[in-house]
Amino acid sequence: MSSRVEEDEAGSSAAGQAQAPVSKSKRHRKEKPWDTVDNHWEIPRWSAGEMAGPMTEESSFSTLFPKYVERRLRESWSAVTSALDKHGLKATLDLVEGSMTVKTTRKTHDPYIILKARDLIKLLSRSVPFTQAVKILEDGVTCDIIKIGNLVRNKERFVKRRQRIIGPNGSTLKAIELLTGCYVLVQGNTVSAMGPYKNLKEVRRIVEDCMKNIHPIYHIKEMMIKRELAKDPKLANESWDRFLPKFKKRNVKAKKPSEAQGAAPVAEADHMEAGQPSGSASAASTSAAAASAAAATKPKKKVYTPFPPAPQPSKIDLQIESGEYFLKPHEKQRKERLEKEAKQAESKKKREKEREKAFVAPAEEERVQQSEKKKSKKRKDESEEERRVRKENKRLRKLEGD
Repeated sequence: MSSRVEEDEAGSSAAGQAQAPVSKSKRHRKEKPWDTVDNHWEIPRWSAGEMAGPMTEESSFSTLFPKYVERRLRESWSAVTSALDKHGLKATLDLVEGSMTVKTTRKTHDPYIILKARDLIKLLSRSVPFTQAVKILEDGVTCDIIKIGNLVRNKERFVKRRQRIIGPNGSTLKAIELLTGCYVLVQGNTVSAMGPYKNLKEVRRIVEDCMKNIHPIYHIKEMMIKRELAKDPKLANESWDRFLPKFKKRNVKAKKPSEAQGAAPVAEADHMEAGQPSGSASAASTSAAAASAAAATKPKKKVYTPFPPAPQPSKIDLQIESGEYFLKPHEKQRKERLEKEAKQAESKKKREKEREKAFVAPAEEERVQQSEKKKSKKRKDESEEERRVRKENKRLRKLEGD
């Protein structure tokens, strides 16, 4: 009797478990293959035997390259073709058109490898060395080509901000590469980056902020702090905002050149009035002169008038005033011809004067002065003994003449 009661209780409990409350959205849901997978984010490996047959359609991608990359591509193209042959892809280099093309073949066993090959030729066209660019064919490595040419309008400002990404002797670029684990190359109007997906976002943020006048050193400092915080397991589920630095943007107004020049003399004058020593009297006079010059160059305030300025006379108005407007066509042509001939004659006279300057003899006085200068120079060069002999000879000549 007791065993029957136990069986009935067990049956009722099993029925209760089977009839557990289920939400309406999951009432008719069937189990999926990925419900039993432990790691949902793991990228599965692709092997050669997973495709039953060849691809039904041919896929191809092309990209153009600049002239200065042509020599490097010709030298490394054999290595490019051999690297793509392993994956069943075909690559062609057109030097006439200046383009590279990659295509799938019947031997292609990975459907995604054509996109990797497309990224490879893009990187090669942006001057990335082949030894580095070929790593894009590996799993977990992707690329991002960031366009920076249209982010800054001023050319000088663009060059300065682009140089900030590289830093002195490439130190900033090296720090970005070490902290993000990505390869970064700054070339022309683009920045090419290679590495994991997550870290490429950081590189893009650093580059775009740098072109928006936010120095990369701020991001480098932030990443270094995050790197140290990641080592502490206690902070894994906490917010890191209290540890990260907060930089405020300051708008410092640039001083005008006249204000910058006149600031020092004015300050010096104030010291003198207060009885403090500020240098010699000459320095004080120069400062006063500079202050007066700054006051003289200061533009005068314009007087407000409610009336608009008078309109400028048009071309027709000027022609009417001079009487040219009422001339006949042949008279106008004659007048233009005469003006042209007068200008030609004037310019011809100027040219002739310039040519005649070469044939004008120098003045006689100048020649005498030059000869005297040469004699005085010779006298300076001679020694004391030679000078004494020369004077003695001069005295003897005078005696012979007498």
